[in-house]
Amino acid sequence: MAAAFRLSQLAVLQALRSLVYPRVGGSGSSCCRCPLGAKRYLLTDNIVKLREFQHKKVAIAHSLPGTKETYLRHLEEKLTQNKLILKEELRTLLHLCESRDDVELAKNVIYRYHAENRNVTLGEYKFGPLFMRLCYELDLEGSAVELIRDQHLRGFFSDSTSFNILMDMLFIKGKYKSALEVLIEMKNQDVKFSKDTYVLAFAICYKLNSPESFKICTALREEALIRGEVLSRRASCFAVALALNQNQVGKAASIFSQIMKPENIICTNLNLAKVRGKLKDVPALLARFDELYGKLHVNGQVTTYSLDALLCHTPKDLKSHVVLSNKRTASHRTFQPLSQSLWAE
Repeated sequence: MAAAFRLSQLAVLQALRSLVYPRVGGSGSSCCRCPLGAKRYLLTDNIVKLREFQHKKVAIAHSLPGTKETYLRHLEEKLTQNKLILKEELRTLLHLCESRDDVELAKNVIYRYHAENRNVTLGEYKFGPLFMRLCYELDLEGSAVELIRDQHLRGFFSDSTSFNILMDMLFIKGKYKSALEVLIEMKNQDVKFSKDTYVLAFAICYKLNSPESFKICTALREEALIRGEVLSRRASCFAVALALNQNQVGKAASIFSQIMKPENIICTNLNLAKVRGKLKDVPALLARFDELYGKLHVNGQVTTYSLDALLCHTPKDLKSHVVLSNKRTASHRTFQPLSQSLWAE
């Protein structure tokens, strides 16, 4: 039975490799290898849009009539005098912020703006993603979590992109419990999940790897299927991996069978292993399994990468490679020093 379970895990790992990281070859292949200790992103650049955000900051800074200090002082005076905050003023402010102090002012302006415009939603500009990109750039995930969970700002972060960027930010830093809290907050606020949300949700549950996170993952998946939503293969791969880690091989096999074509040889092997797993331990069968594993390894069908490395990989052409440190001095995804990144290109 132990041998059958090992083969089951082998079959799933091999299939996940081909689904999540299709260009990786076997143990002898040298194509497209990702560095195993590197930080990995779940969202691609076309979602985070950090470079686009930085370019916009450059343009706005150049077109500002006066100095940044004068503009910030003007907004502080408007807050003190209880004057109306205009949409363009808030948008400009969020593009001018370069420090924690600047963001503190922006937070106060956001509270005032939302209080004045909470009933105006149709066709309104979405400031949520903009604020999250700012926090992403300045490593201020604490401020992002604070605002997105504040009941006084309910409706300000009404889009999935805001929550997705924040969860990605927390995932990168290994703050999986906080990311799960943001996910729960998103659900409590009735913000519609996107395909990226499910990838993030299942990845967070996979990283937490607990009976509770397995229940959450299973419940979210079942709710999505009941509503007729189509989950991405990547999201399902995280669900399969979590089920395996929780020794729920039957559940893993069930999900796996839904993301693979029935005629696929990997799926066939998995189903075969599932059936044979019900048999008692037989030395001859164990020897046969070991022989099969050896042949797969020799033929380059067994990857040297861990399941975690494969799952958390984002395709090379869709992301930038960034090394994060405890004390970051360079911009995310651009490698530019923080003091210079806004003036790059």
